[in-house]
Amino acid sequence: MADVVTVTRDGAVSIFTINRPEKGNAISRQVALDLQERFAEFDADDSQLVAVITGAGEKAFSVGADVTDLPELWRCVPTLGVQTEKPVIAATSGWCVGGAMVVVMMADLAIASETTRFSYPEAKLGFTGGIISGLPARIPHKIAMEIIMMCRPMEAQRAYEVGLVNKVVPAGKHVEEAVAWGHELAGFAPLVLKTIKRFVTQQVLPRGPSELMARAMVDLQRVRDSEDGQEGARAFKEKRTPKFKGR
Repeated sequence: MADVVTVTRDGAVSIFTINRPEKGNAISRQVALDLQERFAEFDADDSQLVAVITGAGEKAFSVGADVTDLPELWRCVPTLGVQTEKPVIAATSGWCVGGAMVVVMMADLAIASETTRFSYPEAKLGFTGGIISGLPARIPHKIAMEIIMMCRPMEAQRAYEVGLVNKVVPAGKHVEEAVAWGHELAGFAPLVLKTIKRFVTQQVLPRGPSELMARAMVDLQRVRDSEDGQEGARAFKEKRTPKFKGR
């Protein structure tokens, strides 16, 4: 069985690919978990300085959450479940729907193929994760509300014009261009990039309630997965006093 997320390296640039083209690269439970795990490995690797996230094939970056296998979407969203102060670039083509649009919204930079179409249809479907509420902090308010409330698809050129993406390129060139931007970033001072990103994501951009909830879940998961968390569970089962180490 093919990996649902593949990671390849181009020098100091790691390319994360959602590899489910037959499903429109829908984000399943496993995709979200794999992206979170692979990004943690990327963040810990000092030789890798920039991440590019994309989808296999040209028909879709991703059609969003897999409704047959719903993920905890926050796990694969940059600055939420995907916690790294290194630059993250989204590279899109074809459909970019729902939760996948949230991933692009939360990335630091975005390169879109001219075939990209952004869509956020949750109001039509009757459910929402709420993280999209951060969109008006990133593009003009009325445009953001049109996307969220009217559920109208937005083509790549308009997405560029309103500031959702940084550049529109010919079909099939989005990953190549994103990697080129990645190499340029890799030549800059990492500490400066990390500091600026931390200031922007933690102190400049507003954070909505769903985003704050997701951040809290990340912190709580870190406690659950810690050595102390595992030791506490073992000690309870063994009816002994736990020996905590603070890690």
